[in-house]
Amino acid sequence: MKANIWLTSFVLMGASLTATAQTKYVTQPTKYVMQPTDKQYSWEADLHHRLLNDFSKTREQVKEYIRKYIPDVTDRQLDEWEKTGELECRVIDGEKKYFHNAAPNLFRINKECARLKAKRDTPGRDGEVTVREDNTRAVMKQAAKSKERIGDPKHFRIRYTITVKPDAVPEGETVRCWLPMPRTDVPRQKNVKLLSTSQPDFVRSPMDYAHSTVYMEKKAEAGKPTVFSEEFEFDAYGAWFDLDTAATTTYDTTSDLYKTYTSERDCHMVFTPQIRALAERLTQGAATPLAKARRIFKWVDDNFPWASAREYSTIENIPAYVLDNHHGDCGQVTLLFLTLCRSLGIPAHFQSGFMLHPGEENLHDWGEIYVPEHGWVPVDQSFGIPAYAKNEQETYFFFGGIDSFRMIVNNDYGCPLYPAKQFPRSETVDFQRGEVEWAGGNLYFDQWRWKLEVVK
Repeated sequence: MKANIWLTSFVLMGASLTATAQTKYVTQPTKYVMQPTDKQYSWEADLHHRLLNDFSKTREQVKEYIRKYIPDVTDRQLDEWEKTGELECRVIDGEKKYFHNAAPNLFRINKECARLKAKRDTPGRDGEVTVREDNTRAVMKQAAKSKERIGDPKHFRIRYTITVKPDAVPEGETVRCWLPMPRTDVPRQKNVKLLSTSQPDFVRSPMDYAHSTVYMEKKAEAGKPTVFSEEFEFDAYGAWFDLDTAATTTYDTTSDLYKTYTSERDCHMVFTPQIRALAERLTQGAATPLAKARRIFKWVDDNFPWASAREYSTIENIPAYVLDNHHGDCGQVTLLFLTLCRSLGIPAHFQSGFMLHPGEENLHDWGEIYVPEHGWVPVDQSFGIPAYAKNEQETYFFFGGIDSFRMIVNNDYGCPLYPAKQFPRSETVDFQRGEVEWAGGNLYFDQWRWKLEVVK
């Protein structure tokens, strides 16, 4: 079956570029089952390829980086760091290979190594974005007077491009591409407009899909890259809810919302004995659901430094991975926080897209918890507690608040794309960079590149 038949059923012409705001906000998650239609496809072979991309460094290459800060580093030291998980490696095809960012991560995770690095390099908050104090304080002030609890909007015009390598797909074959697009069903994102696309025919995903996409197709040409692009604009608002952790919160445990968002999710939201015991221990003595959630928020912030992450599709259970390895990036610590909350009966869900702080535009993940008095409220676990905080409201701004430099694409993780993808996604958990495939299979990240540009 040729991929290009998909567009005939779903086509939206370029005349319908302006997105219409929608009111539906709660997206019911749908289990994503990796069952490709091509019988010759093998997930084991696919996973092997993905792992080879992530684990690409040799022991000598790792030592070469470490010697910049520890000139007399020994193999015994490397062995110890490997045992603790601070230096990530695994045996592939009978050879020990290291995660491509294992050496830099060592100096983020290990406190003594971090101290040695700081003596040579200019100290900084490695891997963390610069929070705009003026923005968060303006959001707090304006949100307190807003019915929607939002404030200090920022306008963004974005050009997003995916470029597939020349000859990654045979000449004449149809390349299918899903690009990220701002959601139109969340209060913090308004006036979303799709301004242009590289292809005259495209498909916008309905907002009852967890992943917001623009879908396009293009024939591959020999010796030439296959390029897909879009340009759009939107207004992003910060949000802040002054959460009273002492307030008694009563949930309707019979509602679909409660049942959906306190349930386990495949792979990465599993209430293992470790998760249940940890959640109970962390929240012992906390009287209310919000008090419990804030305890978890602070504990995760205190105990898991940021480190560059391998691809999520190569990890069986992300919260377990974070607990075992004592570090995590934004999506990893977010999934840990959300899973702990759900295990205690606190409704929570994943949310992600991009952070658009000037000069620091990048992928980013966070979450939301449900508070009956307010609805869904944001929690950015990886932003945690700001260094500039001068009072309790500023300390816990990101527990119930979020800044204005965001682009929301996803209201959940690991859900189907629209139209349906025929092969497992390159990113089976999150959706931010986009996805590309053809009739012969998925195109992994080593076959294409993405680019997000803020148009001035």
